[in-house]
Amino acid sequence: MYLFDLDGTLIDSAGVWRKIDVDFLASRGFPWTEEYNQVVIHSIFPLAAQFTKEYCHIPDSVEDIIEEWRRMALTEYRDNIPLKPHVRAFLDQCAGEGRTMAIYTSCDPVLCQAALHHHGIAHYFAQIVYASDLGMEKRSPAAFAAALERLGVRPEDCRFFDDSPVSCAGAKAAGMTVTGVYDSLFAAREEEMRRLCHAYIRDFSELLTQMEG
Repeated sequence: MYLFDLDGTLIDSAGVWRKIDVDFLASRGFPWTEEYNQVVIHSIFPLAAQFTKEYCHIPDSVEDIIEEWRRMALTEYRDNIPLKPHVRAFLDQCAGEGRTMAIYTSCDPVLCQAALHHHGIAHYFAQIVYASDLGMEKRSPAAFAAALERLGVRPEDCRFFDDSPVSCAGAKAAGMTVTGVYDSLFAAREEEMRRLCHAYIRDFSELLTQMEG
């Protein structure tokens, strides 16, 4: 099975979330900080919202924070966020080769579905596993094991594609073959990704008609 992350791997959404975080914090009188970013960038909505509530000492409920983030992001996911370069061609190639594909994502389900249907690529994926349904951070090796159990796939039979160093590390620790995907959000960590992952690509054109196994 080929298993894909969504944000930063299939779709180019990094800039959207930076703006949402900046605008959300500013509306409560708080500046965006790298400390804040390093927590929420890797988190599922419920945990990120709980952290935000505690970090900013705001009265908003976790549910209200999540709903506000979802409203702020929905138009972008539904109408504007582009695919990463050559994603469609690679998915076409994999489908033509008869490969089973799935998604494992920390993205909110509503936003994930909006992006997939906007680009007309939902049909490529046999299943979607949401980290929020597992109740764990996506990057945890235990969460990867739980995702694979839901997919009915052994780790040694799964190649995982992701842009995040911590997610790639979690997948590798879970026994999966990992392909790192360049994203501007983690550009400064490219060398780390090249050391960590079994393979690393700048974009999916590098894999067209080349991948085996």
